[in-house]
Amino acid sequence: MNLFQTGLSELYKEIESLGDPLTGITDRIDFERIRPMLSDLYDNNTDKGGRPNYDPVLMVKILLLQQKWYNLSDPQVEREIRDRISFMNFLGYPEKLPDRNTIWHFRERLSKTGKDRLVFNEIREQIMAKRIRIKKGTMQDASFIESNHGECGKPRGDDAKTRRSRDGASATKNIEKLSVTPANVHDSMIDLSIPGIVCYRDKGYFGSECKGINGTMNRAVRGHPLPVKSIRRNLRISRVRSIVEHPYAFFKGMFHFFHVMVTTVQRVRVKTYFTAICFNLMKSRYPDRVA
Repeated sequence: MNLFQTGLSELYKEIESLGDPLTGITDRIDFERIRPMLSDLYDNNTDKGGRPNYDPVLMVKILLLQQKWYNLSDPQVEREIRDRISFMNFLGYPEKLPDRNTIWHFRERLSKTGKDRLVFNEIREQIMAKRIRIKKGTMQDASFIESNHGECGKPRGDDAKTRRSRDGASATKNIEKLSVTPANVHDSMIDLSIPGIVCYRDKGYFGSECKGINGTMNRAVRGHPLPVKSIRRNLRISRVRSIVEHPYAFFKGMFHFFHVMVTTVQRVRVKTYFTAICFNLMKSRYPDRVA
């Protein structure tokens, strides 16, 4: 750390005393455990010359910062990591920082290799390993995230993987699993339940398969109203399921994650995974009595 970085570190102490939501994240999460799973992300050999690759752990932290504050665009996060002292501190005061194009290409590598899912799972497991879980249960729900329309008149082909997409996700007190699909995939086609654990779902999933213990709300059909017993059961499930709306409130309210400037399922998936990581990190600041 050079003299300039040391000065920034001292200045950050004053900022930290005023409150910094990033404080403690590096104490709770060992980001070095992510490094092995990203070791083969680059296929070029910089030992033979050429510009060295940016540290993948640094790039993951930048993507977290991008999703944690207002769903920043690549140009915006390029500026903020150079402007905010709290961001510099979280990143470890690196001597060199990537530009917007490098950030874009790194996210593309994650989307094409599926490494974003591995990063999400690793951080989730670290969070859960440090928390006491007294009760087990899952809740599944879906929400729409509007993607960038881009050139809507331009033919995209019939491949579903290139359709402009919206997402559906499942959530508990912590988000444990999620799925990102085009908007034309019905909720009932996605099963994120865990075998042996009850899964509470709304009426949109009625009649669909459930790998776990089925806690789906009953739905009336034409000419056959629900009996009182089913109505009471639905009410009990609804009370339990109310917590599933919390992640969506944070996604769209705090993280401003209701519109993304990308156009494919894979790209939306990466942004969704990193937003979910931010949600879990934020929740990890407050120990749960019941999970």
